[in-house]
Amino acid sequence: MVKIEAIVRPGVLEEIKEGLSKSGVHGMTVSQVMGCGLQKGRNEVYRGTEYSINLLPKVKIELVIKDSLADKIIEVISKVARTGEIGDGKIFVYHIENAIRIRTGETGENAI
Repeated sequence: MVKIEAIVRPGVLEEIKEGLSKSGVHGMTVSQVMGCGLQKGRNEVYRGTEYSINLLPKVKIELVIKDSLADKIIEVISKVARTGEIGDGKIFVYHIENAIRIRTGETGENAI
């Protein structure tokens, strides 16, 4: 099993969810997060005073899936989220040793 964590622009979430659903993945955790990277934020003016906003709103999508689906899911997320501009996001892949479904006690891939 692998855990895929994708940090992307908020505007692409619905399209990613549709792509994942078409790929057979329905379970995910989505969090609203703030972050910065190469984008380094932006400057805004409020009531005549300039402010530097260096933490930008992002969405973090977390999935735990079978190893065999990983490449397909990474491709779906990458294709939808890629604009070619700084700030498109990142995808992280982690190996998962085990998973346990609390309700039934199932373990491993049966639990996901």
